Amino acid sequence: MAALGWLTPRRRSATARSVLAGEASAEAARKSSQAEEAQAAPPAAEEAEFPVHGDVHAAAFFDLDNTVMQGAALFHFGRGLYKRKFFETRDLVRFAWQQAWFRLAGVEDPEHMQEARDSALSIVQGHRVAELQSIGEEIYDEYMAERIWPGTRALAQAHLDAGQKVWLVTAAPVEIAQVIARRLGLTGALGTVAESVDGVYTGRLVGEPLHGPAKAEAVRALAAAEGLDLSRCAAYSDSHNDIPMLSLVGHPYAINPDAKLRRHAREMDWRLRDYRTGRKAAKVGIPAAAGVGAVAGGTAAAIALHRRRR
Repeated sequence: MAALGWLTPRRRSATARSVLAGEASAEAARKSSQAEEAQAAPPAAEEAEFPVHGDVHAAAFFDLDNTVMQGAALFHFGRGLYKRKFFETRDLVRFAWQQAWFRLAGVEDPEHMQEARDSALSIVQGHRVAELQSIGEEIYDEYMAERIWPGTRALAQAHLDAGQKVWLVTAAPVEIAQVIARRLGLTGALGTVAESVDGVYTGRLVGEPLHGPAKAEAVRALAAAEGLDLSRCAAYSDSHNDIPMLSLVGHPYAINPDAKLRRHAREMDWRLRDYRTGRKAAKVGIPAAAGVGAVAGGTAAAIALHRRRR
């Protein structure tokens, strides 16, 4: 378990469980990243105004759901587990409806997310960590690869090309987050850590889900361990729930922002990017830059799901 000494002074809004979740996620991320670095050379650097080329004390932190990828990784993961008969049809219907709602609303519903986490924990209890990691690779190819936002992926690549590390920060299980990070060529991932004993899931979490203040704690812990200067780092998210994380860094970005984050970003003069199109982009009042057809696809999916349930 990560040492409390990693943490720098912070506001006391975070709970002890948030700190525990953040530290556990940071430790898991660093171990995975070190293993990856031992097997592959770093990507070539390229001169750029921002990110600053060669700044080894800077890094970038990207939220996953609706920032890097359309929809929620946990729901896609649930779909893949259903295909492999980990649970029943009624559970899939709930996962699918929650995912369609998330795609259309563009914001997280706390009850939906809590239900999804509880379901995931009960489903994986008793299974081996290695088994879920292997399945995660397959699920990425089946459901996630085509949902990556090209615009956000380009932002992450700019940091990599500048010689900086890039981390995903998500409430999704850390094993799934690490698969996505590796497939995208990123440094690693901070995610929710599920407890395991002798390589088998117990059905409990270490601390709490990596959400809201816990994300900020994870970023703070990782930055201290990696020797990063947060004032020179960047963070990217779509959700107002990630304002604590965005507020930690010197270069916060609101990506495909929900209404609350958009207002906050404008008040704080943060940079905004929107890669959605059509009615959704018009609703937030920001010109769309990429991702043609994303909203139409989400709407069609929701209609199809509704028809199947009738």
